Amino acid sequence: MSQQVNTFEVKFLPSGKRVAVPEDSLLLEAANEAGISLDTPCGGQGRCGRCRVKVDSGKVSQQESHRLTKQQIAEGWVLACSTRVVDDVVILEPTKKEREQVVVETADTLTETPLTCGFTFAPSLQRIHLDVPPPSLEDAANDVDRVKRALASQHGIEHARLELPVIQKLAAALRQKNWEVTVTIFDDKSGGPAEVINIYPGKKKGPVLGLAVDIGTTNVVIDLVDLATGRILDRASERNKQIIRGEDVISRIYYSEKGKGLLELQNLVIETINLLINDLAKKHKFSPDEVEDMVVAGNTIMLHFFLGLRAKSLREEPYVPTLIDFPLLKAGQLGVKINRNAYMYCIPAVAAYVGGDIVAGVLSSCLYQSEKLTLFLDIGTNGEIVLGNADWLVSCACSAGPAFEGAGVQDGMRATEGAIEQVRINSNTLEPEVSIIGSGKPLGVCGSGMIAALSEMFLTGVVNKSGKFNVDFVQGIMKKNSRVRLGDHRYEYVLVTAKESGTGKDIVLTEVDIDNLIRVKGSIYSGMAVLARTVGVDLNDVEEVLIGGAFGKHVSAEQAIIIGLLPDLPWNKFRYLGNTSASGSYSALISRAARDTSREIGRKITYLELIADTSYMNELTGAIFLPHTDIARFPSVKQILEKTGRQ
Repeated sequence: MSQQVNTFEVKFLPSGKRVAVPEDSLLLEAANEAGISLDTPCGGQGRCGRCRVKVDSGKVSQQESHRLTKQQIAEGWVLACSTRVVDDVVILEPTKKEREQVVVETADTLTETPLTCGFTFAPSLQRIHLDVPPPSLEDAANDVDRVKRALASQHGIEHARLELPVIQKLAAALRQKNWEVTVTIFDDKSGGPAEVINIYPGKKKGPVLGLAVDIGTTNVVIDLVDLATGRILDRASERNKQIIRGEDVISRIYYSEKGKGLLELQNLVIETINLLINDLAKKHKFSPDEVEDMVVAGNTIMLHFFLGLRAKSLREEPYVPTLIDFPLLKAGQLGVKINRNAYMYCIPAVAAYVGGDIVAGVLSSCLYQSEKLTLFLDIGTNGEIVLGNADWLVSCACSAGPAFEGAGVQDGMRATEGAIEQVRINSNTLEPEVSIIGSGKPLGVCGSGMIAALSEMFLTGVVNKSGKFNVDFVQGIMKKNSRVRLGDHRYEYVLVTAKESGTGKDIVLTEVDIDNLIRVKGSIYSGMAVLARTVGVDLNDVEEVLIGGAFGKHVSAEQAIIIGLLPDLPWNKFRYLGNTSASGSYSALISRAARDTSREIGRKITYLELIADTSYMNELTGAIFLPHTDIARFPSVKQILEKTGRQ
């Protein structure tokens, strides 16, 4: 005798449509039978979160999903593709706005996390008003001495120093407003005398301006800061003009050894900085001479070029930089177009390939204070990794290349307006759905979009674990083979057709691009694995993963795990911090204590040279597959593959 199967009624509101379905039917199946269309760009595998509906009454059997927040689950939201009918239920259909707004409690939905490490607001720069007693026959002291006496008597600043550029302006400034002046004092409390670096006649109003600068291999970012309040007034960024002499640091080192190549590279980065300063000055209506302090962070090679230091030894064993603790400089020495007497502090580096940008990241992320075993990543043109906590810090650098910043990829671009940042591929049709940064039509694909596309292509069977296209499989589903085709660089997948793009050309990801991405992700994962093994910990023991850099702001932790770029940890352990190099520069600009801490961090971090570790190449060999030759390292990916029948 056949066992009777229970049936239950599913009612959908506000449409009022009803349907009777067998027990354990998926809500998605009930919706389809009722003629209600729910978005399922992932093909109903529970990977996109777009088929969510709300249970108004009745019971359902819901599978746990990271695609819903705790609050959403408490409110009755479920995913129709993984929720089964076990009772008569009433389901609320999502509104258009609710369908488009998929909220996920994972790292990939977090915005930049503002962090403070308890630094006291105490910039090295302050502006002081002085009433200088005018000279007389009874007191005919010179102008410099009169200013020094006023500083001591009115503000307790003893032994102040004035250098020639200020002295040249002194006589006119004192007499223009009847011996009433405003002076800018620089004092980093390092034991030396305070210095008057600028002077204005009368009472100077307006902000006290400083710059926090991040010199990246690809981009230069400047924050304009009011040092009277600590407020960031604006941010400007521009491609590092050095890129015309090489997309990666090694290419630029080679170029620097040719003729006047080093001088040209120095001039190019200073030209980039001056261009941004000029743009900010025009926008906010100030003179560049009013900018009176500057902090710079960058990788070791970028800072060598910025200072005009030879970098050849950084690419040759044993990879020794000229210096890692940089001298305090004045802007006029390098031709930076701010006040020529303004000091420039460069955040110290650790080694040839772990620079001040990483020290700035450790500073701004508060990693150096953490009790948790923490992994810090900054993935850009290079991949730098720091592992540790408040007691110890160890670091390494991986060869990443500029692929994740769009360079070297056929249709790659930076993570700017028009870049594809997210991709979902329907498992049933293999058709993609893309999301772009900003509005308008897609112009190309950035790093996060490449990771998303590759993870989706792997999960849906478009490519195999080696990154090669499963052409026969694709042709069996897409009869016209409209997305996978043989291009100029082997096979390629069409993310966006020429008709839909903003360039009038197809936007594709080629097999060559994929090979490059797999090598890059393998290099970064191998670096993490070797670093952890060297200090005797397991990557699974990591309690928090901090991701810095503009790249991290857009990348999905889930998809990065699927391709084997990030370790297979719970998503809530990942935090995206944005441009931590710029944040660290800002901290050092507004706090003398932060500057001191940056020096301590630089001395504290132990550097591991991966090339000298024989296990690195063995690790890399296993990591240049999706996600890895040892699938046991990625249990969540294994589970997905088993569920979809792709294991």
